Amino acid sequence: MNVVARHLVLLAGLLASFTLLFIVAGTPVPVAEWDWIDVASEGGTALLGAIWCLIVLSSRPDGRVTRLLAGGLACIMLGSWADCMDEFIDIEKAALWDNALEMLVPLGMLILTAGMVYWRHEQANLSDHMRKRERLFRSHRPFDRITQLADAAYLREQLRRESRNDGPCALVLFDIDDFHRINREHGQGEGDRALQAVAHMLLLNLRNDDLLCRYAGERFAVLMPGLNQYEGEDAARHLCRMVGAMRHHAGSRRVTITLRHGCADAQGAPDALLAALCRQMDAV
Repeated sequence: MNVVARHLVLLAGLLASFTLLFIVAGTPVPVAEWDWIDVASEGGTALLGAIWCLIVLSSRPDGRVTRLLAGGLACIMLGSWADCMDEFIDIEKAALWDNALEMLVPLGMLILTAGMVYWRHEQANLSDHMRKRERLFRSHRPFDRITQLADAAYLREQLRRESRNDGPCALVLFDIDDFHRINREHGQGEGDRALQAVAHMLLLNLRNDDLLCRYAGERFAVLMPGLNQYEGEDAARHLCRMVGAMRHHAGSRRVTITLRHGCADAQGAPDALLAALCRQMDAV
């Protein structure tokens, strides 16, 4: 059973429980005394809350933002349904539990608000990620088919430009450890997905001025203007930690991805610089 189906069963069970609780604890209100405006507004709010909750669950990956948004909408739905049941079932004034159930509406609004705050932060990160990608296409750069990153030819062109500048610039090469094992155990398709996952994680953790390229095979290159070799080394270690913390899966199996790296000042002939860094990486 998938996530949406599980949550659908849970919501249906909670609605049925709420309905049964009202039926057992109260007495029916004659149809002539029903307030149809309240029924329409409160019942409509419950219905829309359920629909919106299912839309969120079916259109987003599982995570903190999804759970907060769906949880807030579910609380609004349940609280509105409890409020609607008051129109059909008369509960003694001394009973306070029905009022407590109606408090699920403001609670749901608080949870939904927290979800929207985290969602805004998530969208800001994604927008930054997309801006970095758009620079590839606006500049008509040659790019790698699998990762949609600039390729080695564009990297060499940028290295030649940086060598004419006076400011510092660090060049970092990253290599995925035991990448051949992913291809061998899970197939080339999963290997391509791993390359894409690493590219995404690196992009999310780079500055806007940094340039990420797929240099060759499982090797990535990052050009970091304004950073010297030591600063670039520190940034590279951070990027390695971020990639190592990913929860990447091939099917149902967790695949641990780690990187090794080499760093140097981006000075000198591009081919000689890249060859020296590759030798440094191969010696690790």
